Amino acid sequence: MSDEKFNNPFAKLGGLRESLPSGPEKKPAPAKEVKGPARAVVRLERTGRGGKEVTLIEHLELQKPQRETWLKELKSAMGCGGVLEDEALVLQGDLRERVAKWLEKKGVRKVTVAN
Repeated sequence: MSDEKFNNPFAKLGGLRESLPSGPEKKPAPAKEVKGPARAVVRLERTGRGGKEVTLIEHLELQKPQRETWLKELKSAMGCGGVLEDEALVLQGDLRERVAKWLEKKGVRKVTVAN
């Protein structure tokens, strides 16, 4: 089929692209600095839990939806169960050292590990 049978009014415009001025330069968006809470206290607790060990993460100063998100991520990263109790995140088992490293990666500026 030849091009003469079909009239394409936009066919000639393709050659004019090079003559158009370039648009304004796009500035790269500044990377947002991820800031976590100012501090967190990680401690082990056995009392009132039938002798079972749990790791408590306290003083995070996060809103409830953020605490729930962090708990879900922590449970997945640590491979354990957990629950929210008031303002604290509670994880099953003694995970103090691993949790402290995870919190530092999340941007918590001061992590205190209590015995």
